[in-house]
Amino acid sequence: MIQVVNLQKSFDGHAVLRGLTLTVADGELLVIIGRSGGGKSVLLKHMIGLFKPDAGQVLINGVDLPRLRGRALDELRGTFGVVFQGNALFDSLSVFDNVAFPLRERTRLAPDAIRQRVEEKLEQVGLAGAGHKFPPEISGGMRKRVALARALVTEPEIVFLDEPTTGLDPILCTTIHHMIRDLHRKLHFTAVMASHEIPDIFAIAHRVAMLNDGVIVETGNPEAIQASANPVVRQFIQGETEGPIHAT
Repeated sequence: MIQVVNLQKSFDGHAVLRGLTLTVADGELLVIIGRSGGGKSVLLKHMIGLFKPDAGQVLINGVDLPRLRGRALDELRGTFGVVFQGNALFDSLSVFDNVAFPLRERTRLAPDAIRQRVEEKLEQVGLAGAGHKFPPEISGGMRKRVALARALVTEPEIVFLDEPTTGLDPILCTTIHHMIRDLHRKLHFTAVMASHEIPDIFAIAHRVAMLNDGVIVETGNPEAIQASANPVVRQFIQGETEGPIHAT
């Protein structure tokens, strides 16, 4: 479903992505791991179409996303759901209205249909009956669930999740990860998640890709990544994530 080919991106002369290549299969839950500040979010923003590459391609079902403009770009993005790292909720809107926002902006659904869809998604993330509350009134874990419900409310083909458990304690991290896994199994969307939550992600991913120094250094199922002999992968999964990771 997604092909990233020789993707290159620099900011102020600093190369963040250095010819990165990656594929994501239809229906797969792929987790991109790597140290904080290593380019995971930059990669996701290219896959969503928020950043334009200096070189390379991002193909969604064969369509080169960076080449699209206007309505064609909007229509393709309409097949995406996104959970941003900081949730990106509107504090002035209720939980219900936050989740309903994409439906009101992108669709012509009747109010009753919107209500039914929103209530269904809130129930799926364990927030039935919480629609009247506002983001500042609920916990960090609940805000993550609202962001997840909003990403899913348009019934997207592809869901991008940028560090969806940032700021949560280990128990809540596990809860959110399991919820993502269960919703993926139920709804059958393609998912791309950026995370540094080791070892949690090995319990939910179909496949894991290790990003280091601007390129994908290894991909494989969780078992293969955990058994990898690549020193870059070994250092990361063993927790030695401070500073650049180098082969030895």
